[in-house]
Amino acid sequence: MAARKQDIAQAGSLKKLTMAELADKHELYEDSVQNVEDECKFVSNTFREIRGREALSFREDFCGTASASCEWVRSSGKHTAIGVDIDKDVLDWGRENRLGRLTEEEQERIVLHQADVMDVKTEKVDALGAFNFSYWVFKDRDTIRQYFEMAYRAIKDDGILFLDAFGGYEAFEEMKEKTKYDNFTYVWDQARYYPVTGEAKCHIHFKFPDGSKLKKAFTYEWRLWTLPELQELLKEAGYRKVTVYWEGTDEDGDGDGEFSPEEKGEADAGWIAYIVAEK
Repeated sequence: MAARKQDIAQAGSLKKLTMAELADKHELYEDSVQNVEDECKFVSNTFREIRGREALSFREDFCGTASASCEWVRSSGKHTAIGVDIDKDVLDWGRENRLGRLTEEEQERIVLHQADVMDVKTEKVDALGAFNFSYWVFKDRDTIRQYFEMAYRAIKDDGILFLDAFGGYEAFEEMKEKTKYDNFTYVWDQARYYPVTGEAKCHIHFKFPDGSKLKKAFTYEWRLWTLPELQELLKEAGYRKVTVYWEGTDEDGDGDGEFSPEEKGEADAGWIAYIVAEK
């Protein structure tokens, strides 16, 4: 009888848990922000168009859960990936929840390093990607140039560095933007922006139908780099050619997920672009 009462008490305590308490922030992030299938497809297709061959080896800097690396090795039995991140906890989560879904053979073709991207030494790869604006943690020209130089040394002689960037006049506002999904609401919070330094602090919050919230699930302290600055710095770091790939729009004026080379761009309120730097 005592054991039965304990089971009932435990069941009762579980019922009291909110949706926020039961949520996994990494799963929520990938559901609302990250699209590794499209990222890997863009890297693969663009590399093939430029170099006339397949990119087989890929390094994912600031890899977090290493989802892109996992997607890459699933592409074929010849694809290999290296993931680099300084955060042990998020790498451990990725090993359990992302690498754990791979076959044994696929797992053998992916290596994760807990390391600073500025210091790590790895095999040279065809393509190196730093996505989700992660490299914006470098807030001064000398440091971000040093990162680009490090990436230059980490790719093969015909290798390509892939970056993403965002901007538009709304990028410099202190504001919140909400996006509703089936079981939660994603909130992008541009909490602070300092015009003199270009620094910004942004948060991601999640809200749930039961009224619970997961506040500051992720926090980013970046410098909002502009496309001209990044192109100039990449060329200073030695890249032979730097191209901006601009997102097209659908009939409603929203981004359509298709990116193509662009020299001018448009003065949109908010935009996302890829930067492709050829060695």
